Amino acid sequence: MSEFAIDPGSAARCARAGVCQALRRAASMPRFGRRHERPGPACRVTIAGRVWAAALASAWLLLGCGGSIEVGIGIGDGDVLDVPKVMLSRVADGFDAPLMLTHAGDGSGRLFVVEKAGRVRVIDDGAVQAEPFLDIRDRVRSGGSEQGLLSIAFAPDFAATGQAYVLYTEESGIGNVVLSRFTRAFLGGALDPSSERVLLRIPQPFTNHNGGHLAFGPGGLLYVSLGDGGGSGDPLGNGQRTDTLLGKLLRIDISVEPYAIPPGNPFGDEIWALGLRNPWRFSFDRATGDLFIGDVGQDRWEEIDVVQAGTAGGQNFGWNRMEGFDCFAGSACDTSGLTLPIVAYRHAGGDCSVTGGFVYRGRRHPGLRGIYFHGDFCSGRIRGLWPVLDGGWSGEVMLESGLGIASFGEDEDGELYVVDLPGGVIYRLGPRT
Repeated sequence: MSEFAIDPGSAARCARAGVCQALRRAASMPRFGRRHERPGPACRVTIAGRVWAAALASAWLLLGCGGSIEVGIGIGDGDVLDVPKVMLSRVADGFDAPLMLTHAGDGSGRLFVVEKAGRVRVIDDGAVQAEPFLDIRDRVRSGGSEQGLLSIAFAPDFAATGQAYVLYTEESGIGNVVLSRFTRAFLGGALDPSSERVLLRIPQPFTNHNGGHLAFGPGGLLYVSLGDGGGSGDPLGNGQRTDTLLGKLLRIDISVEPYAIPPGNPFGDEIWALGLRNPWRFSFDRATGDLFIGDVGQDRWEEIDVVQAGTAGGQNFGWNRMEGFDCFAGSACDTSGLTLPIVAYRHAGGDCSVTGGFVYRGRRHPGLRGIYFHGDFCSGRIRGLWPVLDGGWSGEVMLESGLGIASFGEDEDGELYVVDLPGGVIYRLGPRT
């Protein structure tokens, strides 16, 4: 059983939850049976289906909810019924240190795999194409364990403009982080390496904690995750400083040249949220717009942070004042004004580095809908999280994969994939048959 800490604020939210909140959570919940807690002070119900949830919503408001929120969760505890088992099916192999998988949203059904050294490869109808979609190995520094071509995001109008954005560590400096735009050479063709337009160049004080993810969110704005710049314990305090982009989630508008600061960015610059250590992967729930961030911890805790759609920016996720739900390094700290994670898990049983994932919204596997899948790079465990009616979350270890999970990926239809970095293999995630 792995220790699994749930947001301590969920008990209070349960007591004051309204019908609208309950119904909103119910609408997005997975539909696979009830979670029966062991006898104790907490009252918690996980619904079997949306119809039942709506019927229970009013009754739920009459229930009290309190007590400890830190619980132990693990497969085999006997307190979870009908949680679906998952498996991985091999899709393609032969990749050189793959870090990410995504799609272009152009209706082609192609999958794009980012390789650490500086290439983007294409899987088309199950076959890996010989020619890369992008090759910038001549400008990518990939020698460090956390360096390389880190991410790609296709413009929402890629089918028309042929533009895509990449994040990589460059040869200059110690490996500065660069955000660039590339444009395809011709309709249906690959990205032209000579078309690079550098939008941001962020100097790095150390070779690690480069963050490394790009994704377009609601309204077509581009979000960029950056680590704290590295060094044990964030020695420069970048996570809490607002005069540096390190340790932040950025948000920019790429509809104008080269880009604009969107109205609502809390500090009047690129920063949208702060207090992050190394937010390696994040994603938006395509059904709700909620943002999920997997932030890699230091020595004790790995955490998942969530920002609900429509929430204003400015969240401070706590690093380096906090790690998970604990004050960092055991010292006392002021937690006022911080946005705590929804879940954190300890470094135990081989766990040591969270890989953020996606909420499953595909059509092939209805029993998985609404589950947020994420993993751990070191242990290969794949975990699932789902919301419960008290406004909190419940979860399970879904699979012991044994893989070095660099990323989860999503195709145009919302099906999920797992990227195995050391094995060079792409897998599709689905229910165990």
